Amino acid sequence: MSEALAASAPLFAICGAQDIPNRRAVPFVLARRELDGTVGPWPIFVLRWGRNVRAFENRCPHQNTNLDWEQGEFLDGEGTRIQCGKHGALFDLGSGECVAGPCLGQGLTPIEVEIDAEGDVCIRASGLVEDDDLDSGEGLE
Repeated sequence: MSEALAASAPLFAICGAQDIPNRRAVPFVLARRELDGTVGPWPIFVLRWGRNVRAFENRCPHQNTNLDWEQGEFLDGEGTRIQCGKHGALFDLGSGECVAGPCLGQGLTPIEVEIDAEGDVCIRASGLVEDDDLDSGEGLE
């Protein structure tokens, strides 16, 4: 997505900042309209440490699989890197760049995120739609 498209997309509140525990990542399955017009699940995760909040697509660039090694578990044992549960690749918390593993030099797809005046975690991405049928995450890896 181009920066111009992202900047013009509306903010979409997904949770309160207090809903993301410090030094943890929380998964979400949002609904997004694809280029062909269909609406499909868009798995993402939001992580927080202190006042820093980041969001990434829940996809490893190595083989396009979900990252969480157990449902909702994204960080390594020390809580200092994002770890792919399938291949063990390690990613920088801030940039999403792979620092070790089979996709070294590649990176996670970042999502623009900010905390609004009410303390909600909001993302900015084009094509987001409201669809309660996708909240459960059923049918995803």
